[in-house]
Amino acid sequence: MSGRPERSGLPRFTGVTTFTDSLGRYEFRHPSDWFRDDLEGVDGVMVGPDRGDEATHFAVAVTDLGVGVVADDLEVLRGGFDEGLAALPGLAVESAKDDTYNDIVKLERTLTFTEGDETRKRQMWSLYADHWQFAVVYQGSSVAEFDYWLPMGNYCFTAFQLPMALWFATDPIVSR
Repeated sequence: MSGRPERSGLPRFTGVTTFTDSLGRYEFRHPSDWFRDDLEGVDGVMVGPDRGDEATHFAVAVTDLGVGVVADDLEVLRGGFDEGLAALPGLAVESAKDDTYNDIVKLERTLTFTEGDETRKRQMWSLYADHWQFAVVYQGSSVAEFDYWLPMGNYCFTAFQLPMALWFATDPIVSR
């Protein structure tokens, strides 16, 4: 238990702002009163409702894979992704969905795992576009925090966008 007082109702937006990656690789919208920090040791950003509970957050990390990914890579990517998740202590995958959009591959999971004495809940995408991997994560420091902030976490996911140039670069017809 996080020791946080019980809340009534859902959180309310007081404003919305847009984060745009400095290299133009992605953007997303989030509540304007959330903190924002660069990720430590990783190319990416994290936003969240409470600096005192940074385990509750929405984050995007970007990795240059050095090689282009295509839709036919889905099986290999799924195997590696799920193998990596299996290393999380106490892992329970609640839902899994995989999609391709032309040559963009998206692996989506909702899961719980343990970290110390806490059970955390996470919804995540591993999105592959051209030679980029985007790890897009909404996490609650507890299942209750995940559920409480879920409307805002979902908003961040819904507002996540890749630039049109990446969509064109991954269109098999256009990229020939």
